[in-house]
This record gives sequence, C-alpha cells and structure tokens, in this order.
Amino acid sequence: MPHATLLSRPTRLLVVEGNTASARGRHTLFGGEAPSEGYARLLRQLLPGAVVDICYPADAGANLPDGDGLAGYDGIAITGSSLNIYNGGPEIARQIELIRAGFSSGTPLFGSCWGLQVLAVAAGGTVRKNPRGRELGFGRRIQVTPAGAAHPLYAGKAAVFEAMTVHLDEVETLPAGAELLATNGHSAVQAAEIRCGASVAWGVQYHPEYPFREMAAIIRRIGDAVFDEGFFADVADRDAFTADLEALEARPGDRRLGWKYGLSDSLMRRDEQVREIANWLDRQVRPTRAARGRG
Repeated sequence: MPHATLLSRPTRLLVVEGNTASARGRHTLFGGEAPSEGYARLLRQLLPGAVVDICYPADAGANLPDGDGLAGYDGIAITGSSLNIYNGGPEIARQIELIRAGFSSGTPLFGSCWGLQVLAVAAGGTVRKNPRGRELGFGRRIQVTPAGAAHPLYAGKAAVFEAMTVHLDEVETLPAGAELLATNGHSAVQAAEIRCGASVAWGVQYHPEYPFREMAAIIRRIGDAVFDEGFFADVADRDAFTADLEALEARPGDRRLGWKYGLSDSLMRRDEQVREIANWLDRQVRPTRAARGRG
C-alpha cells in the first residue's frame, strides 16, 4: 500500500475539512474523528514522507490559503460533510470559493462525497437532495462506466464494486466537459472527472477513505433518522449492525461477516478499498508534481 517518494522535496498535500467545528465536535461524541484527521493519516500512509496540512473553511475566521498558496501544494483532498450545499450560508460559500481558487491553481484535486459535490458546484454543476433518499453503509453495485474503465482513477479496480457510503444529496448535473466515471441505481453520478481552470479534479460520491469504525460512528450520530428512513427496526437492530462494522475493523477479511453482507474484495481488503485515492496519488499528483519540476 505505501508509495515511495520519488522527488527530493517532500510532497505537500492539503486536506480541506468540509464540516464546521460544532459538527466535528458532535461527531467525536459518537466515537468518530474529524474526517480531515482520518484523511490526512491515510494520505501519509499511502505516501510516506508527505507533509499533509488541514484547513477549515467552514469555520468563521479560519486562515485559508489563496490561489497562490494553493499552487504550492501537490494535491488537494476534500472530505465529506454533514452540510447541504443547497442550504447556502457563509460556511458553504467559503468552501466553494476555496475550491474555485483550487481550480485556478493548477493543483490536482480529489473529493469524497461532499467533496465531489462542492467540486461540481464550484465548476458550474448542481446538487440536489436525492429523491431516492439516503444511501447508507455499503454502496451497492457501483459500476464503472466505459469512460471509467479506461480512466486512471479505476486502474486495477473491479468493474462492479461496493464502497463505504453515506449521503443524502447527489450531483444533479455535472459541469460542462465533465466525464462520468461510475454510477449505480441509487445515484447516477458516483464518480466523475471535472476539468476547470488550470486543474483536473477526480471525485467520488462514496468514501474510499473511511474505515469500518467510522461508518459505525456516523450511523450512531445520525440518530432517529436511521429508523424513520427504514434502515433499522430499532436500537438493537442498529447496534447489531454497528457492532458488525466494528468487528470488521478489528478482524479485516472476516469471512463470516463478508458473507453475511455480500462484500467483495473492494471492501474486505483495505488496499482495494482505498485504491481510488492511491491511484490519484500515483496517476495524478505525482505526474503533475514532476511536470512542475518540483524536487
């Protein structure tokens, strides 16, 4: 899973946290961690020696890099969020403006879930509440499109796979010139490449970065909505599922639980689960970095 650093100057990556401070604090009460912290740790694992910074555009008064500052990074990753783009507000507007600056910087971008949505909106697309409701736990039968099959995002990935997922919203329309890379029956846009300004962005509607324990914390945090929306009959039913998620975290590749939930290697093997992010580092960040003559 680790990737050797090829150039002498450490690779610099930026993680953009999509949540407000209050949302991050609430999430930790249910056993989770700030999405940006988990994302940064994964990037350091995949690219040993990388310097990974975090910024918090949803927080009022946060010091945010401008376009020139963003150009100093070799890659920008955008986390998920409990926000809804169509609700508007300064905590969302600041993120859209930051990503627009990212597009002008020439730095490669990658977005998970909210990250894909804010990339799409910053480049001219639209996001809506999914009329099919929430997708939760395991995204099923995500299928790579013909364009996706030839795209480096999915190099080495199965043509149909499962992924960790939790989202109520979806990309309704992609920006002009964007390329659809994956889809499923729940959300037409499960992955896309978006070219805007001087940068290329890859985004996925699911969460390749999430470990199983993080999904357990999210399901607990969502609260009564998981019952109202029909995912679980009662608290005991929910807790049995989150216990299984935590067992999968403790026992990677557990055959019984994999069979119980119909999971393939795309989720039972961590290297397969994070393949899209690893491919972004290998196929987008490192070549762009080399082309910029950094070392």
